[in-house]
Amino acid sequence: MLNEYTSPLSAGPGLMTEEAGVVTGDLELRTVSTTDGVVTAKVRYAGADEWYRLRGGQCKLTDPADHAAVHSLLAGVLNRPAG
Repeated sequence: MLNEYTSPLSAGPGLMTEEAGVVTGDLELRTVSTTDGVVTAKVRYAGADEWYRLRGGQCKLTDPADHAAVHSLLAGVLNRPAG
């Protein structure tokens, strides 16, 4: 079973992705955790279909229950509307 969280954010200075390079503006963050605790972070332009993996956006959690906290921290750090 996968666990998933999604949050809106605004990336004024941009975020580096594996597939599309730097993306900026109004985005959505999605983190997905597998049953073995691997969390992957992706972003997409708000309302778009295609998700892009954040560069360095994968980790293995010691406790899969920490996924919500990791997502919340990422959303807070990456949301920088003013740059």
